[in-house]
Amino acid sequence: MRRLQMIFAIVACALASAAQAQYPDHPIRLIVPQAAGSASDTVARVFAMALGKEIGQQLIVDDRPGGALTVGLDIVAKSPPDGYTLCLAPIGALTMAPHLVAHVPYDIARDFQPIMVVEYSQLLLAVSPKTPFMSVRALIDYAKRNPGKLLNASSSNGSPGHVAGELFKFMTGTDIVHVPYKGGAPAINDLIAGRVQLMFEALNSIAPFAKSGQVRALAVSGDHRSPAFPDLPTIAEAGVPGYSAPGWVGLIAPAGLPRPLIDTLNAASKRAIQSPVFAKWSAGIGNEPGGGTPEQFGALIASDSKKWGEVIKRAGIRLE
Repeated sequence: MRRLQMIFAIVACALASAAQAQYPDHPIRLIVPQAAGSASDTVARVFAMALGKEIGQQLIVDDRPGGALTVGLDIVAKSPPDGYTLCLAPIGALTMAPHLVAHVPYDIARDFQPIMVVEYSQLLLAVSPKTPFMSVRALIDYAKRNPGKLLNASSSNGSPGHVAGELFKFMTGTDIVHVPYKGGAPAINDLIAGRVQLMFEALNSIAPFAKSGQVRALAVSGDHRSPAFPDLPTIAEAGVPGYSAPGWVGLIAPAGLPRPLIDTLNAASKRAIQSPVFAKWSAGIGNEPGGGTPEQFGALIASDSKKWGEVIKRAGIRLE
């Protein structure tokens, strides 16, 4: 009996190794925990084409919005760790939503396998052209003299733009009223019209409006200037020392994915983001290529979760 068990174990390992060697032999589902047309969905579609060419198999983008980004991630957490269900997850899903939602149906560290950061992004601090503000310093000075008078739009409660705005308010000692919208587009429209005065929004959503002059760009949220706006200072440079709110989107899989498949996807993803199509598209909206190891991505998730969890707790943000 013992010998038979050993034989079965050896055969099972051999079959698993053979299956991994042939990976992938059918299309891969790439889940996005946001709606079609969202920033993450846009990145996913360009990345899916690039990665598909690298691994020789189609990636089918599957948008699963809802539950403050938890619906899509829950599907991934409950999927087999065979490499045929992946997820392109934004920073909000992996580091903010667990602190915003009372009962998240998974554990980020336990239930997911990080693969790689696909790209890094920044938020743009923009103001309505109907305001007189020409600098971050002028905005802060006005906010301090007029507490509660400025309206800060965001794409939704608990969004990266909302949380970044709360960090800005805390670090500047200002009282600015948050106004959540159902999506970035209506918020940007009201910013253009002057119904709200400022907004922290992803570059790939708001950059075209900033470049056309429909909104006035004041600064970017990251640790360095954006290649798309090289003359625009960071918020830290513009008068809020230490301020940092960069963004990213990364590839994850269900926990338990065999190491050979992790390495295959990591290597293919690195080639995909360096492909001319993806690199040109990403640079065109001011984003920057990711990369690195699965372990580095895991460490980034943990450190950003700690940082944004503290901001969310201090601001008292909760989603039901």
